[in-house]
Amino acid sequence: MHVLESLSMTDIPAQDEALRDEVRAFLREALKDVPAHIRARSWSGYSPEFSRKLGERGWIGVTLPKAYGGAGRSAFSRYVLVEEFLNSGAPVGSHWIADRQSAPLVLRYGTEAQKQKYIPPICRGESAFCIGMSEPGSGSDLASVRTKAEKNASGWLLNGQKIWTTNAHHCQYMIALVRTSGSTQDRKNGLSQIIVDLSLPGVTIRPITDLSGDSHFCEVFFQDVQLDDDALIGEEGQGWEQVNAELAFERSGPERLFSSIVLFDEWLAYVRTPQGHTASAQRLAGKVLARLAPLRAMSVALTGRLAQGESPVVEAALVKDMGTTLEQFIPAAIADDLYSRTDQNIPLELLQTLNYTSHVAPSFSLRGGTRDILRGMIARGLGLR
Repeated sequence: MHVLESLSMTDIPAQDEALRDEVRAFLREALKDVPAHIRARSWSGYSPEFSRKLGERGWIGVTLPKAYGGAGRSAFSRYVLVEEFLNSGAPVGSHWIADRQSAPLVLRYGTEAQKQKYIPPICRGESAFCIGMSEPGSGSDLASVRTKAEKNASGWLLNGQKIWTTNAHHCQYMIALVRTSGSTQDRKNGLSQIIVDLSLPGVTIRPITDLSGDSHFCEVFFQDVQLDDDALIGEEGQGWEQVNAELAFERSGPERLFSSIVLFDEWLAYVRTPQGHTASAQRLAGKVLARLAPLRAMSVALTGRLAQGESPVVEAALVKDMGTTLEQFIPAAIADDLYSRTDQNIPLELLQTLNYTSHVAPSFSLRGGTRDILRGMIARGLGLR
């Protein structure tokens, strides 16, 4: 039970918790006219203007060193910010990935020149990054990626394809996991990470329309894309270690708990009215909150581990798997509740929010690692395989 025991109860420090009131006041004003079915998109939402406003307040890159434009605060301060952004349904997709994992990755593995070039614009909310991991035929089996960067006299020549790349059509850069030596039979050996300027010749980005009608997922093609020497981030051949450290950031945050929270809050407001209140709805609300509270405690504990410089890969997989299970349960359970009310007029905004969340919910257990892959990692961590 080592994995579970490592997630001990952790309190958010008072100086970080103190951010919450200011952030809530800002978000109430900024989002007062945005309907729930739009706010439900939150970290898939795209608003460069909103990201720049957050950058002006120092709320992007808050954990990064001041020398690179960050605020030099702890991981708990970012947790508070992210929790409030998601609970309010703020459109944070423009800077989300860059803030969550790209900038910390560059800070940890990048050269000084890379840090100076990439991190300050991220902190200002001016630079967007996407993640180049999944490929057709690979999915969550990252060790089988076939996209290749070959060394040449000018740097690196990139060829291949990535898929399910969130907001690639809106981003300036991608951090991609590619093969720089060997073949797919070598699995984890010979993989590296590179930074790709998506404006370069040979890069083609095609958005993919999903069930909800949105098109934030993309497929990205590379045909003889010439990269400079400094495109390589970290050590050549160390990409597997680096990408797993990156995934700990991706899988451990509140976004793996709160993807359905705008819907839940909209439904809860209806249930609290005389028309919407029923005993069964009250029990459902209690069931959701009883599952959410311990999951949030686990997520905060993971933040404590990250704040100590650790990379809790298995623990993050556990929280991500349990969190996305709850995220998918919420729209399904709310649909059962609302569609059983044949004699009531359900608010249109609530139904629109339910419609969007229900359509996008299948992706919750795919993005950031599929459920089967995560449960394999958890089983190994528990010594079961």
